[in-house]
Amino acid sequence: MKHGVITGVSRGLGRAMALGLAAAGWRVSGCGTDAEALASLAAELGPEHFIHRCDVTDASAVEAFAAAAMKDAPAPDLLLNNAAVISPNRVLWETDPADFARVIDVNLKGVHLVIRAFLPSMIRRGRGVVVNFSSGWGRGTSPEVAPYCATKWGIEGMTSALAQELPPGLAAVALNPGIIDTRMLRSCFGAGASDFPTPEEWAAVAVPYLISLGPKDNGRPLTVPGM
Repeated sequence: MKHGVITGVSRGLGRAMALGLAAAGWRVSGCGTDAEALASLAAELGPEHFIHRCDVTDASAVEAFAAAAMKDAPAPDLLLNNAAVISPNRVLWETDPADFARVIDVNLKGVHLVIRAFLPSMIRRGRGVVVNFSSGWGRGTSPEVAPYCATKWGIEGMTSALAQELPPGLAAVALNPGIIDTRMLRSCFGAGASDFPTPEEWAAVAVPYLISLGPKDNGRPLTVPGM
């Protein structure tokens, strides 16, 4: 059985990917911070999967999540760094420093902590793909979302460097998922977010694409097809 680890499974893309991987026969280990949403997902997935409350900005919590996720399962075949937050729409000079710091902590530092916890076991196993979720705003920009753009441009650079560090058999890719009708998008686009696919519609395309990734894709900046 293949093993997929996903951060940010409480809702949105993370939840949809968890259900999609499970339906494809994978074991899913997922984390998030919304206890009620996690309990609901765990009940839907069943006991053969591992859903755990974990804040990716807490190094000790991430280490504990990794140890528990790999206690009865191999190192991940797919490590999906999906967890992210966005600050309220503001021009940069009016952005609250605490909001900016939170975006940096989750979207960049959190990805590093998850990689640090899981990747050594993947290297010892000799295979696996790290997918760091980027954005169209990691390859272009828009006004009033500068902190989020900064982190997603950072994901692109960090992932490219990581790809150069990996031994043969592994891969790291930065993935632009496309524009999807999530709570995060609604915070930026308002009602206009409904013009885009739902997470479930997105996952129907994205999960088979993610499963297909391998060493051939190492270092490539990718986008989910059709999104």
